[in-house]
Amino acid sequence: MKNTRIEWCDSTWNPITGCYNNCDYCFAKRIAQRFGGSKSAQGKIPNITNTNYGIIADLEKPMLDTNKKIAAYPFHFSPTLHRYRLDQPKKWKEPQTIFVCSMADLFGDWVPSEWITEVFKATEAAPQHRYLFLTKNPAKMFEYSRYLTDHKNYWFGTTITTPEQAFMTNGTGTNTFLSIEPLHSDFEKEIPKGRVDGVSMIDWVIIGAETGNREGKIVPKPEWIKHITDRCDEYKIPVFMKDSLIKIIGNENMRREFPWDKKEEG
Repeated sequence: MKNTRIEWCDSTWNPITGCYNNCDYCFAKRIAQRFGGSKSAQGKIPNITNTNYGIIADLEKPMLDTNKKIAAYPFHFSPTLHRYRLDQPKKWKEPQTIFVCSMADLFGDWVPSEWITEVFKATEAAPQHRYLFLTKNPAKMFEYSRYLTDHKNYWFGTTITTPEQAFMTNGTGTNTFLSIEPLHSDFEKEIPKGRVDGVSMIDWVIIGAETGNREGKIVPKPEWIKHITDRCDEYKIPVFMKDSLIKIIGNENMRREFPWDKKEEG
């Protein structure tokens, strides 16, 4: 079963939506702004908290839109915990690869630790799945790396666009990956061969280019992509290229490799 257009997973699950990273290229923000908003609540009134970043909301039950349908993004892109979605993985009996919080950053500094714990409890209640977590805040993600060492079906990833950005490696025996999307510069010089905290300590690399209304704003050069794949090949790291690269390198050069095809999970 596949319920998402994201090529590298089977399903997305969003117990939390919204983010304060304010990335110019964020597709999730555009979706939430377009389809967000609500007019009424079911049951308990939402718990809304003001933070240094802005409001965050905690919903026990869904809110409704003007058509009396469940409002997916009732507060647009303000971070929101949808508690009524926490049991969704248990309802999916067939094992899947699930991208957790595709419409949020679970490890954003504005996310309460209680929310993160609730999400992990929900994944532990449905161990038949593989869970992929992705953040732009690897320092906070690292604080939860204990979950990775205990659960081999968890994968922690960092989104970066340029080589100077920090990312989480697998130095603690965890499963880690890089999402270099959108690729904004050449990684050849900034990640020298053999750097111990570089790509040699990553289990998987995803590469993609600008899409949507930003397509063409920054177009990766073919050699940028080759520099990354060459380094990955050197360390036998699987590479997954998104469809956005087809126009740049050609369909015949596309790679769709998954790390769990090569790495045993216990």
